[in-house]
Amino acid sequence: MERILIIEDDPEIQEMLKFAFAREGWRIFAAATGEEGLKALGENGADCIILDIMLPGIDGLKTLRKIRETEGCKLLPVILCTARGEESDIVAGLELGADDYVVKPYSPRVLAARIRAALRRKESAKQEGQGTEKTFFQHGKISIDTERHTALLDGSPLELFATEFAILAHFMGNPDIVFSRQKLIAAVRGDDYPVTDRSVDVQIAGLRKKLKDAGEMIETIRGVGYRFRTDGN
Repeated sequence: MERILIIEDDPEIQEMLKFAFAREGWRIFAAATGEEGLKALGENGADCIILDIMLPGIDGLKTLRKIRETEGCKLLPVILCTARGEESDIVAGLELGADDYVVKPYSPRVLAARIRAALRRKESAKQEGQGTEKTFFQHGKISIDTERHTALLDGSPLELFATEFAILAHFMGNPDIVFSRQKLIAAVRGDDYPVTDRSVDVQIAGLRKKLKDAGEMIETIRGVGYRFRTDGN
């Protein structure tokens, strides 16, 4: 039974989501503050977190940062909920490692669909590499093992968020192929994943920064998108 943690300070929204999610067969936990949410996560664990940005005490973005710093939670699906649909808020959440976001007011059915998609991606990541598909790639200083979910730069572990890891794995498994921003996100998140060009650029910028000088292998193709360039490496 999947465990869904709802961190939301509005009791009416909490009850609405609990009622809506009951038919999914999930085990639901709820917390009204970031502090309570982190405590519930530590006590009960979670398979997906619904996180409001506007929270009393530590806000949702600070809570997200603490979640990502928690042992074993770097790849835990986190869906941000915000009453503010400005691109800056969404980009800030993606930079901190959010997997998805919904803007209030939202339909509980839509949110449930987002959760199911996040849980499927999590399960796929677990099963990746069990068949005959190649799971280890190396180009230049970068190596990645999708089965063990590890990435190395010159032999040292890379600390990547889930989306950064997925993008790098897709690049390395398809070197020298040009991808538009939409095709890149569709490949790692699915066709129905909401995305702006700016949010993709933020993910790429973060990945390049972590790759240091090897980040130059991710080449911008002006007016088109990106490719992972291996010639000369």
